[in-house]
Amino acid sequence: MAGNIKIRAKTSNGVTTVKSLMSHEMETGLRKDKKTGEPIPAHFIQEVTAKWKDQVVMTAFWSGGVSKNPYLSFKFNGGEKGDTVEISWVDNQGQSESGTAEIS
Repeated sequence: MAGNIKIRAKTSNGVTTVKSLMSHEMETGLRKDKKTGEPIPAHFIQEVTAKWKDQVVMTAFWSGGVSKNPYLSFKFNGGEKGDTVEISWVDNQGQSESGTAEIS
């Protein structure tokens, strides 16, 4: 279930603020299917990495406790207008997604 990543990045006074919205079901593995009563298998993002100029500026390790379609916001020192920020994730089923945005 690869989704997409919406990213906005803005720099001000040498600090870049990145905001992103990731499309993902984020199943914990604890819920049951309403029709069959069978457990719904766990399916969640495990690792999120953000890069600026091919340099990792943020890494997050998640579990099943993160909500569906997670929102992530963070700041880092550096970044100039026109630079590219890339965010990528890998889930517990080996699926991955990435997206990029220009810093404004």
